[in-house]
Amino acid sequence: MPTNPPALEVEGLTLSWDRTPVVKDVSFALPPGRIVGVLGPNGAGKSTMLKGILGLMPRDRGEVRAFGKALNKVRGRVVYVPQRSAVDWDFPVTVNDVVLMGRYGHLGLLGRLRANDRAIADDAMERMAIADLRDRQISELSGGQQQRVFLARALAQQGDLLLMDEPLVGVDARTEAVIIDLLRAERDAGKTVLIVNHDLNTAREYFDDLLLLNKTVIAYGPSEAVFEPEALARCYGGQLAVLRGADGARHMLAG
Repeated sequence: MPTNPPALEVEGLTLSWDRTPVVKDVSFALPPGRIVGVLGPNGAGKSTMLKGILGLMPRDRGEVRAFGKALNKVRGRVVYVPQRSAVDWDFPVTVNDVVLMGRYGHLGLLGRLRANDRAIADDAMERMAIADLRDRQISELSGGQQQRVFLARALAQQGDLLLMDEPLVGVDARTEAVIIDLLRAERDAGKTVLIVNHDLNTAREYFDDLLLLNKTVIAYGPSEAVFEPEALARCYGGQLAVLRGADGARHMLAG
């Protein structure tokens, strides 16, 4: 019986800045229907890896396939959510305008938004609990609200593979819960999420699988197997500290 190809396959990916390798010989494959967290210290190449996968920076070498095909052949099925800091939030557009941008890749021959596109955007705003903000300028929003707008635009794209760069940074607890619920719903619908994250304390709870990266892959697999002291120490080295809080719980900090 034929099996579905991996949602994403990366083989031997190597990337450089100013001729200095920052991602070296990275290989992994993501099965469909999983939430995969990418963890690693500052400067480990996590965001750079995403850009290399997407072809947003030149590769020294390596191959990338999505759903068994070259990624550029299935670009419409791949959604990229960059860091919120990479966006000009002072640009004069409304929340509704931004979410509708997620439909641009689906426009017909006339290049016009249809009633169905607007319905999909409306549904995305409802799912991210920002429908009441639809006419607000994005510059007027809080950081958590801006991130929800970003995620609503990603939902409107209706992709099958989501690559997300630190979507949980700088958001409030309610927004974080909304985002995690969204990712789980997307996974349960058979979609795959690769998400760069910085918080070790939520990693086992939030992600099905973990990829530990420090320029190269240190470990990759189910979260309960990868999230163990030896692998974390190899990935973070001296940047990893374990503190015990006032509640008695252990908290991991990556410096």
